Amino acid sequence: MANEDAERFRTNLQDEIDSAHLYRALADAEADIQRSGIYRKLAAVEDKHAQLWRDNLGKIGEAVPPAKPSVRSRTLSWLARRFGAGFVLPTVNAMEKDGGAGYIGQPEAEALGLPAAERGHSRVINALTENSGGQTGASIASMEGKHRSMGGNALRAAVMGANDGLISNLSLVMGVTGAAVSSRTVLLTGVAGLIAGACSMAMGEWLSVNSARELYQHQAAGEAEELKQAPDEEREELALIYQAKGLSEADADALATKLIANEDTALDTLLREELGLDPNELGGSPWAAAGWSFCLFAGGAVVPVLPFMFVTGTPAAIISLGLSAVALAAIGGGTSLFTGRSFAFSATRQILIGLAAAAITYGAGTLAGTFLG
Repeated sequence: MANEDAERFRTNLQDEIDSAHLYRALADAEADIQRSGIYRKLAAVEDKHAQLWRDNLGKIGEAVPPAKPSVRSRTLSWLARRFGAGFVLPTVNAMEKDGGAGYIGQPEAEALGLPAAERGHSRVINALTENSGGQTGASIASMEGKHRSMGGNALRAAVMGANDGLISNLSLVMGVTGAAVSSRTVLLTGVAGLIAGACSMAMGEWLSVNSARELYQHQAAGEAEELKQAPDEEREELALIYQAKGLSEADADALATKLIANEDTALDTLLREELGLDPNELGGSPWAAAGWSFCLFAGGAVVPVLPFMFVTGTPAAIISLGLSAVALAAIGGGTSLFTGRSFAFSATRQILIGLAAAAITYGAGTLAGTFLG
């Protein structure tokens, strides 16, 4: 039992160390002083939580491990500094929710009020996520065509965009290789698949984001007209929204009246509160989404093609599979950042899926080559 407690305490300690390290990185990456201060306060709280678990380890006579952030935390921190806090906020939000749930049922954590504290952190991060900035992250996250279920998570969209290109073109290249055609034909097919797939993805994303943007603009225009024609009704709707959020009727009416009275903020507030739209973005840039989609798909699709540019025959196919396996492992590692699974598990699973797809198309290509002569 003591060993189980010690292992649990070490796991909790590591989680708090990772969170504190990540919040400091978010603070460093955040240009807004107020938001940066929030991240630093969260980091300080996580430091206090970490000390609580160090104390618990000491009470049972266990050695306290050094405060070393995990690979996952360091990677997310690097991504935040490189692409902005908004790029990783959805992942951090999910981590906070998991962390709070993990403390439920642990008597030491419940006695210290940690589940409630983590739920509070989750609410703070959720609010920051809904209002996060960062052009790069927003551009990638606006790619919603094939990855609409990602909830605007830029990191997931980037990883899965590259994954689409890699697996689809690896399957295409192996299928043509199975048909026993020349290496030049395989190369041409792979390049054609790369360009066709990347263009298809880019055009699809442009249409998807542009259509959403046009819808949002139409909704914004309608809301502006309603505000002009019936300001009192809009004020009443806004007051009801604030009451639903927990304000008293008097406070909600006062706040709604004050906001509607200011023409500069009235429409902005209505769009955010009634429609959940950001007037500054209205769906993001379709060109940015198309560009990122093209680049991410092409970045994955070029991997299985590269060996055929320098080598021919069976060696080229073997090298292609090897490079693709490495890239699949890297993508699997990327998914582990937002799924919480181990790097080894995620990488192995991704390799097996990718190579299984390649094996199926290779077999289909072999059969087609045999029947077609």
